Amino acid sequence: MIALGVILLVIGFVAGISILWTIGIILVVIGAIFWILGSVGHAVGGRRHYW
Repeated sequence: MIALGVILLVIGFVAGISILWTIGIILVVIGAIFWILGSVGHAVGGRRHYW
């Protein structure tokens, strides 16, 4: 999810499409939250670890 967010950020920046930029930021933030929750031991989406 973080990688997809970064890809959308780059495409949105290069192409000048603001909606891709916004979606990319949201995906990066959600991915980072899931990563942090998974690393501290909370189950995320039914999985013990989130990669």
